[in-house]
Amino acid sequence: MVPIPAAFRNDALLAGLGLAAGAATLAGGRFALRLEGRIHLILGLSAGAVIGVALLDLAPEALELGAPTRGPAAITGFVAAGFLIYLVVDRALLIVSRQATGHRGHLGAGSLTVHSTLDGLAIGLGFQVSAAVGIVLAVAVLAHDFSDGVNTVNLSLAGSRDPKIARRWLAADALAPLVGIGLSRFIVAPPQVLAVVLALFSGFFLYIGASELLPDSHHRHPRVWTTVSTVLGVGLIFVVTRLARV
Repeated sequence: MVPIPAAFRNDALLAGLGLAAGAATLAGGRFALRLEGRIHLILGLSAGAVIGVALLDLAPEALELGAPTRGPAAITGFVAAGFLIYLVVDRALLIVSRQATGHRGHLGAGSLTVHSTLDGLAIGLGFQVSAAVGIVLAVAVLAHDFSDGVNTVNLSLAGSRDPKIARRWLAADALAPLVGIGLSRFIVAPPQVLAVVLALFSGFFLYIGASELLPDSHHRHPRVWTTVSTVLGVGLIFVVTRLARV
């Protein structure tokens, strides 16, 4: 038999992981679309998941990556900057659109799609270090991609109320990890730069969860189960992040 080059095997594995991440995202998004009638519970769950990702996944990773060159105060400063940047952009778009909120159907979902691209980029860069590091990162990404699909649909529906727009963003989010993996073949990001990017996205997600998803879920159905869903969302991300670090 002709031996298969190691580089080809790695490329095939990376492509397979990108497709698996996309499939998990699609599964989560379709779940959200089919249960649109109970969207308040899904929004509550998504609010907890988005906040959980910010506080339990992105921020700790940013602190860990930035430790050699940046202190905790600098990293949390970038988290705050991300929160404020997203707030300013969101409010500016509200003013420009004369208080219409349709842009949120694109802004929030687009932010998650960029995050999914960074997930793919992280997997690709992890494989540049070693196969073991890349696989661990892939497991972590796959573990929360289902939630990413749910969140992408919910953010789009919360802003646009249009399932067609939500489906388009879901398709973009499903393709994003594969795009990120492809970019990793051309981009080398130093750990200190990646730490800043993760910190900024932590701030973005804190704003999305706290100022958009949480109020919208409670406004639609102000009941105890909406709050329970939010707590469960945070708990789900807590369990996922702990399992991914084992």
